[in-house]
Amino acid sequence: MDLSIFEIMKHAGMMGKLIMLILLVFSVLSWSIVIMKFIVFRKIRITSLDFLDAFWESKTLNEAYEAAREYPMSPEATVFVAGYNELRKISASRSSGQAPTTLETQLATMDNLKRAVRKAQFLESDRLARSISVLATTGSTTPFIGLFGTVWGIMASFQSIGERGSASLAVVAPGISEALIATAAGLAVAIPAVIFFNYFSDKVAVFESNVESFSTDFINLIERDILTRT
Repeated sequence: MDLSIFEIMKHAGMMGKLIMLILLVFSVLSWSIVIMKFIVFRKIRITSLDFLDAFWESKTLNEAYEAAREYPMSPEATVFVAGYNELRKISASRSSGQAPTTLETQLATMDNLKRAVRKAQFLESDRLARSISVLATTGSTTPFIGLFGTVWGIMASFQSIGERGSASLAVVAPGISEALIATAAGLAVAIPAVIFFNYFSDKVAVFESNVESFSTDFINLIERDILTRT
């Protein structure tokens, strides 16, 4: 009686093979997301540091804008570009004589800028958190899929006992082994998914905090510039 994992799965029933296939799909998907997120988050961290250095070294907003276009992966650069484009629209409106430059229009400018920056922040948060929810789904679902396989394997063992009229090890071992493998497989898929979900959630929170800090500095910089002109 060969009770190796491959032999057990080879002789498993259709339901057992289907359950293992589902767990394999979840595993491949979750590990693909983990690898992708490691690569993407590393690029984001590097490009964000490079953009922030270029931003604070820039002497004008135009120069900062040119630098931001070189770092599309940086959330801070994306937020800055959104705010800068909003400022250009307002400046073009004033140049055409559509709105006089008063304190009220300056305050309206800041309101429009804050809304544009806030919208860009939300979009960047969604981009950073994209696909991470799949890890949470994997971590919460696969143990129950494995548990279902366990129950199914035990049912198969009892069915074998009923058909052969014997409860010997040779009769129950294949079904019990199949059941335990399903449990182990479900946990093997779920545990890394939960660990990396928590890890990437913390990373997203750090990125969001950095973007929030940059947005505040950017808005304060524009406000000081407006106050010096009024």
